[in-house]
Amino acid sequence: MASGVAVSDKCKSVFDEVKKEKKHRYVVFHIEEEKTINVCAVGDRDATYDDFVEEIQKEGKNMCRYALYDYEYTHSMQGAESTQKQKLFLMLWCPDEARIKMKMLYSSSFDALKKALTGVAKYIEATDSCEISQKEVEAKLRQNDRS
Repeated sequence: MASGVAVSDKCKSVFDEVKKEKKHRYVVFHIEEEKTINVCAVGDRDATYDDFVEEIQKEGKNMCRYALYDYEYTHSMQGAESTQKQKLFLMLWCPDEARIKMKMLYSSSFDALKKALTGVAKYIEATDSCEISQKEVEAKLRQNDRS
């Protein structure tokens, strides 16, 4: 907690609902009053990736957010049947247009959230819409898959 920002218990319980119970597709978090990371939106299990991107940008292009997504995709290995894979990723969204103070607060508090939410497959830091595109994110998630 280099920034002194704490992670709320609600973040941890909603994370478990995504990871273990598969209740939600995504969760968006924000920092309240520069003190606490809290949940600001939850996506239904049938929500799309486009819904997720829209939600993290909902407050405007100058607002930072954290976001957790339970991503599913089909993986094909040479000579084997295709399999369904699921990977949780945690994203730090700090758009270039955000104020420097906000970007610094979100960046320095990201470790606290990482430590609180154990079992995430990939951490992604994004500053523009290209970096949060589904194609770009899926490529990052597939990096360690065997072919």
